[in-house]
Amino acid sequence: QVQLEESGGGLVQAEGSLRLPCVASGSTSETDLMGWFRQTPGKEREFLAAIAWLSGTPYYAESVKGRFTISRDRVKNTVFLQMNSLKNEDTAVYYCAARSAGRRFLGYDDERSWLYWGQGTQVTVSS
Repeated sequence: QVQLEESGGGLVQAEGSLRLPCVASGSTSETDLMGWFRQTPGKEREFLAAIAWLSGTPYYAESVKGRFTISRDRVKNTVFLQMNSLKNEDTAVYYCAARSAGRRFLGYDDERSWLYWGQGTQVTVSS
């Protein structure tokens, strides 16, 4: 079992920045990828970014490429999402996710590829 806890959300002005941390605990050795998703009411959860836990190799959804950066601190078992140039449409609940090594991979943007989820943190962008 892996537990994930996101934080760092809040109200930010358009064109501003936020940095979201997600702390992982429990059986973190089984994790091969960490990622970030977001969701607004009535919509499916949207994949944003992923990072290989060991190598640090990132992968980004086209919608956030160039604005968002994912990183991780292996010692602190923490993954970060740095969000820059925020827009109104970035308003959402942001979720941290973790894969279990060996689980079937159906694509980064398929929720079935991921096993563990945090409770989410609200990000609101105002203009």
